Amino acid sequence: MLHFTRNWAERQDRIAVAIDSLIVAGWTGRDQHAIEHHIEELAAIGVPRPSTTPLFYRIGTGQLAQTTHLQVLGPDSSGEVEPVIVALADGLWVTLGSDHTDRKAEAAGVALSKQLCSKVVGDSLWRFDEVAPHWDQLILRSHATIGGQRMLYQEGAVAGIRDPRDLMARYLGQAEAILPAGSLMFCGTLGAIGGVRPSDRFEMELFDPVLGRSLTAGYSVEALPVIA
Repeated sequence: MLHFTRNWAERQDRIAVAIDSLIVAGWTGRDQHAIEHHIEELAAIGVPRPSTTPLFYRIGTGQLAQTTHLQVLGPDSSGEVEPVIVALADGLWVTLGSDHTDRKAEAAGVALSKQLCSKVVGDSLWRFDEVAPHWDQLILRSHATIGGQRMLYQEGAVAGIRDPRDLMARYLGQAEAILPAGSLMFCGTLGAIGGVRPSDRFEMELFDPVLGRSLTAGYSVEALPVIA
């Protein structure tokens, strides 16, 4: 069960949400050059090229987490900020999340690696209808703390990745289709500044420059020992 604060223009409420379908969309860049850049940065750490783009991975819903402290197995995982669509009975909502992934396992199989780490999501929602008219102006940003130094890890407009409406239609195989209530979709990410690498802390932001507000979340990373 996830818990969110829903934010309208003039009011808020708090709700509990049961998610029964978790989808992680991968390779979602609109620009083929940007897709190729992300493919190449992952290829540099041994991740095979995708068979097609975009791809949609079904993940166990037990992997969803709202936490400030994430435990992972070994030192080879990293986060990446993404816009996240949450389908509720009253329509679509937006939050942000980190598709935290085991990069060593990713070299063996992307679908497998996606199951090995929890997917961290924020605890606040925006109504999708309020941001849809200016969706491409939203800014994704993340900071990583590596070796005690906090640095900008990702930054760019969501215009660099496919619109959620396009992703939902592609996933469901029907024009203008939207996710059924109880579904949650990670919508893709931007390339990492300086390349994909692990961190001790990961912070993320989805900034709306039109309405002057941000969704934020962050978590520390504890690497558990790998015992053969």
